[in-house]
Amino acid sequence: MSDVFITRGPDGQWPDGLLPVWMVAKADYDTWRAGQPSAVRGWLAATGFEPAAGALVPVPDAEGAPAGYVLGLGDGADPFVAGVLPAKLPERATVRLVPAASGSPVGALDALAIALGAYRFTRYKAADRAFARVVAPDGVDIEEVSRMAAAIALVRDLVNTPAEDMGPDALEAAARTLAGDHGARVRVICGEELLAQNYPMIHAVGRAGARAPRLIDLAWGREDAPKVTLVGKGVSFDTGGLDLKPSSAMRLMKKDMGGAANALGLAAMIMGAGLDVRLRVLIPAVENAVAGNAFRPGDVLQTRKGLTVEIGNTDAEGRLILGDALAEADSEQPDLLIDLATLTGAARVALGADLPPFFTGDEALAAEIVQAAEAVSDPVWRLPLWQPYEELLSSDIADIANASESGFAGAITAALFLKRFVTATPAWVHLDIYAWNQKARPGRPKGGEAMAIRALYHLVKARHGG
Repeated sequence: MSDVFITRGPDGQWPDGLLPVWMVAKADYDTWRAGQPSAVRGWLAATGFEPAAGALVPVPDAEGAPAGYVLGLGDGADPFVAGVLPAKLPERATVRLVPAASGSPVGALDALAIALGAYRFTRYKAADRAFARVVAPDGVDIEEVSRMAAAIALVRDLVNTPAEDMGPDALEAAARTLAGDHGARVRVICGEELLAQNYPMIHAVGRAGARAPRLIDLAWGREDAPKVTLVGKGVSFDTGGLDLKPSSAMRLMKKDMGGAANALGLAAMIMGAGLDVRLRVLIPAVENAVAGNAFRPGDVLQTRKGLTVEIGNTDAEGRLILGDALAEADSEQPDLLIDLATLTGAARVALGADLPPFFTGDEALAAEIVQAAEAVSDPVWRLPLWQPYEELLSSDIADIANASESGFAGAITAALFLKRFVTATPAWVHLDIYAWNQKARPGRPKGGEAMAIRALYHLVKARHGG
């Protein structure tokens, strides 16, 4: 996607044939239009152009030759409007961006939107057109933007890939490829070895799958650097297990490894930037399948933490595999522990598809996350770890149940379940993400999506940039 940007030639000059794209917000449109030549004003009036977000119109000069384009920014609520340009401009056009209002330079978010607007998932279907190219904005770190766009593309590619081609083994291969790109180490505990090394819940959830369950463990950075550990839910496909999902709910379950994909994307950002951390990424990778050896409602599972868990619902499997992985992560007491998971439908009911909730008991960390999210326009919203709701996970025969019999507070009870496996690390945050765009918007095509990882990268960079 970095190919969408062009830079000055060896002589310091821009390539020939550049046309301007005037970026105009609704509030500035009348003033900007009044300052244009009469031919431009007449053309805009004749076409009925209004600067709605993402609206684009070509503008001729007095002789009818192309003079440039006008891009509507609307009311400014969508910071990714520039993401329409690679696909809406003529194929292979080369343009430069010109803000219509003074004091509104083209920034890193505009550049990222353009890079993300050039994303297409082409594993099974070729792209239908070539993209336009845009002059790299002055003062923007295009290398950083390109690294971030590449990491987000990795997330999207992983989530968009069907489960047939993205099982636990393929997740492992993706982690190994990423590790090879950055000089990281990968260790994998697979199949029956999970029992031997005390990861019983990962084994129980994944044992019915045709491809063996595994724990993928990536490590990078100098040994004595601050420890940052990422844990990502890697359910490559979720049938619901014996508590089988209806077909309508199963259709998108290829994306149930979205937490793992986002953890790998965040790791790519951290390693690509060379942040001074000791990074560890733990991905419990399983398929929640139906077979004669599938775990059952009513079973009691042992855990790495030493707790026992009664299974109230086999479709609440993500928290089980995360529990074992979080227990391992917590044993090292990292400086920062982040888990990402497509965990509950309740989170979507509460906040919708585009606003991921996060949970932490660390007040300072919560404030940093909110600040980071606002700084990079990567929204999140804090929900409480409401301790009285722990009683909803009580069990008569085990230490805890994996699901409540009540339909209330599902995202909170899931977070409280995970909290039982993190007892030594104060700086822990759990994010319940959707990892999917329901519809196409500028820079955000329908399909798999990176969520909250730009904010988390900004947080890690601020804490441990080095």
